Amino acid sequence: MSEPSVSRQVREYLDTHPAVGDALRLGIANYSAVARRVSEDLGVRRPDAVVAACRRYPRGRGEAHREANVRRVLRKSRVETRTKVAAITVGQGTDVLQRLGDVVEELLDVNSLCRVIQVSRGVVVIVDEDSVARVVRPLREGQVLGVRRNLTELAVTSPESIEQTPGLLTLLTSVLSSRGINIVEALSCFTDTVFLLDRDDLNLAAATLSKVLQ
Repeated sequence: MSEPSVSRQVREYLDTHPAVGDALRLGIANYSAVARRVSEDLGVRRPDAVVAACRRYPRGRGEAHREANVRRVLRKSRVETRTKVAAITVGQGTDVLQRLGDVVEELLDVNSLCRVIQVSRGVVVIVDEDSVARVVRPLREGQVLGVRRNLTELAVTSPESIEQTPGLLTLLTSVLSSRGINIVEALSCFTDTVFLLDRDDLNLAAATLSKVLQ
């Protein structure tokens, strides 16, 4: 394998393994140890070339500038939580959407939680647990694929500049995952970054993100 090919493969590996890449950028990783791991995962038998590629991995001002922008936005953000949330997964089809239409309108009219997210295999409807029966009732048998209760919603609301600030969602998800918190659903729209979590993870998640926002 040629030198350019090794360098390209190593960079692609580090780009898709952010924890390792960040450690290299911060200068806190042992190059030889990282190279051994990368060589093993990639099947590369030229550890010298892998070490050289790791040393060349970007550590310029661009990364520091992007992180500073993310931190600046986060300091202007706030965290909101909601308990007793449910996620209802329903099948595809215009019939399903038509049947959900009136229910969604009713929930929005009374200012109840209602988020409708279209996915590749259907639609996910996020509502308060008290609204589950209301959503499910008009649907036909077999149209409801699953209902998950005992969830909590954690929303980070940021200024509008979030739309031009790359890296914020990556930072938040990595911070949560590093604490062993499972993200059931996640979405980022306009100024809101919303996570659905298991109820037992709420306190830890809220405390973790609150520290990040300081």
